[in-house]
Amino acid sequence: MRIAIIGGGIAGLAAAYELEKARAAGAPVKYTLFESRHRLGGSLASETVDGAVLEQGPDSFLTEKPAAAELCRELGLGDQLLPSNDANRKTYILVRNRLVALPDGLMFLVPTKLIPTALTPLFSLRTKVRMALELLHPPRPSQGDESVAALVERHYGAEAVDRLADPLLSGIYGGDSVQLSARTVLPRLVEMEQKYGSLTRGMLAAHNKMRAMARTSAQQGKAGKPAAPRHIFTALRGGMQQLVDALVARLDPAAIRLAAPVQSLRRNGESWVVETASGREEYDAVIAASPAWAVGALLKPVDAQLADELTAIPYSSSITINLVYDEARLGQLPEGFGFLVPVSEGRSMLACTFVHRKFLGRTPPGKAVFRAFLGGMKRDFLLGESDEALVATVRREMREILGAQVFKPGVEPEHVQVTRWNRAMAQYAVGHKERMERIAARVAALPGLRLAGNAYDGIGIPDCIRLGRKAAQELAAASTTLAAQAH
Repeated sequence: MRIAIIGGGIAGLAAAYELEKARAAGAPVKYTLFESRHRLGGSLASETVDGAVLEQGPDSFLTEKPAAAELCRELGLGDQLLPSNDANRKTYILVRNRLVALPDGLMFLVPTKLIPTALTPLFSLRTKVRMALELLHPPRPSQGDESVAALVERHYGAEAVDRLADPLLSGIYGGDSVQLSARTVLPRLVEMEQKYGSLTRGMLAAHNKMRAMARTSAQQGKAGKPAAPRHIFTALRGGMQQLVDALVARLDPAAIRLAAPVQSLRRNGESWVVETASGREEYDAVIAASPAWAVGALLKPVDAQLADELTAIPYSSSITINLVYDEARLGQLPEGFGFLVPVSEGRSMLACTFVHRKFLGRTPPGKAVFRAFLGGMKRDFLLGESDEALVATVRREMREILGAQVFKPGVEPEHVQVTRWNRAMAQYAVGHKERMERIAARVAALPGLRLAGNAYDGIGIPDCIRLGRKAAQELAAASTTLAAQAH
């Protein structure tokens, strides 16, 4: 079976790696990876400047999703896995140009501790009263999908949307809580509302259940020691580029086509015809691992309805700016990992991470690295600004937010790096689950077609790896079955 992989981001690379493994194990598969750019890895890109690891795209992945760490260990990168410095984890929200720490006991969007919630200046008295009364919410039967903003506002009020849901989700999705699907983005909260009514009661029940299970596990264990707490994020010591390089090293160089954008994709009987500037080639199957809008454009002549569904998936753009400073020349930073900026603050920045604190050992002693995020659904116009204008904006806003005592007059960054990601992050809008069902039905009617990437079933690195490997495993298994039938 000849398989074309369209897109050399992490999903496409994971698919190629899986097919290479299957080929080495004797499966009758051949693959070609087409990438439009001059490099592989998609948004996973990092470089080391004077000993400081600078991430241009994602800097880590969620530890609780195992696919990324498992792949790293398979590739011999287990000793390079670096947990986040959660002992010093503290995140701030900008409120009226003042940094306010997220209160203790906040589990994502749900407050679970009375006193920290009552004392925090993050919310007004009216919102705090509403949060207390939220405990009385009765169970609510499912009434179809709705936005995250609608779900959060119904329980905690509009201020919680503005100061909590929007900035947190902007940091993850670069998205807008008014558009994002509650059922897809926050399925656990939707289930808790149906069962408990109150999200706070539901989260407390889930937390107590986990603690009870941990105690039982510890009591049954021979050593009698509870499991160490899992860190929220995991990175690679040398940057996420390590994962890309390790994957590429396992692939057949002859199977990789760089700077080779696919110009058209069509069916010819039972085959798929892939056309590039170099000509046309026929394949038995295709793993489409490019952004959904690009895949939709290619599939328009094959299935117009599928193409319309894919191109209807919204995407946001983003900009990351890394700034490296001599730490000795800066004043004292607030504790923690960084801060998030609500849209209502009228700033260009979405967030800023204190990189040298989030992951220890990736920044040389005496250096401070700040990573600012701009763009998102409401600020995509910033992509039209020059690098110089963007850096000037970020430096001004950081100085206004953190104060002149941190960024003293005359202090300049030693290194600046600006990276733009145009239409890179899929947005799971209201109705996303139903759209995925329609897409799955159309794909099932096209033999040999598989979709992988951040537009379908999870936006993170582990999700993309899982989907890429799953697509390749299915096709490799099919090729083995067909070969056996032929004999």
